[in-house]
Amino acid sequence: MTGAPLLRCDALVIGHGGRGILPPIDLSIQRGQFWAVIGRNGSGKTTWLRTVLGLAEPIRGSVRRTPGLRLSYLPQRNTLDELHPLLVREVVALGAERDWSFLGFRRQASAEHVRHALSEMGVLELAERPFRQLSEGQKQRVLFARVAASNAELAILDEPTSAMDVIAEREAFGLLDNLRRRQNLAIVVVSHYLGLARSVADRALLLDRDAPAVIVGTCDEVFVSQVFTDRYASDLSSDRHVISG
Repeated sequence: MTGAPLLRCDALVIGHGGRGILPPIDLSIQRGQFWAVIGRNGSGKTTWLRTVLGLAEPIRGSVRRTPGLRLSYLPQRNTLDELHPLLVREVVALGAERDWSFLGFRRQASAEHVRHALSEMGVLELAERPFRQLSEGQKQRVLFARVAASNAELAILDEPTSAMDVIAEREAFGLLDNLRRRQNLAIVVVSHYLGLARSVADRALLLDRDAPAVIVGTCDEVFVSQVFTDRYASDLSSDRHVISG
């Protein structure tokens, strides 16, 4: 993982109404890295996400993206409208060669490209099924196939497993990790689940608006930080390792 970063936050201060809510954020995302963005509700995760996507202006500092960056963005499931009456293959096809906007399509993928992406995610047999009729786990696999077909260099996913049970969640992150390795794709996942950071991600961004604090580093570094242990150690006692609150 060498070369210029795909995305950098330089002394980035995020916030609302001209007021910062966290200390400055400095990080660099390289191809092939798997990042977990963790923190409790209201910690600033959504504000950071909107800022790096260009939907919100920084209070100070900057977000720098490599020129021509191919960025795939998968928002929270509850923000999607079930994609109207589209078939599974259409959902995947419309995710190819687009800008970061979930609905900002440039062109459709070839039928062969779509079939390959669906096959990678183990849902090729669902190609002619209406997307809205699938189970939650099947829908998520189709949306991951959409990412696979996007030819992206960086994929940002917001709470991608929020509607899944523990087993399906573990399988989903395994699929993402395999996709990262095959395509040398940088993946950033916003999540409440500490199990993700411990088992899959190699980098973590911990946001804590109450402290306030920002911790950036490897998962080992973040999980032994004083901020983490003071605030979140008790959350590790649950089977699913969910950051509550």
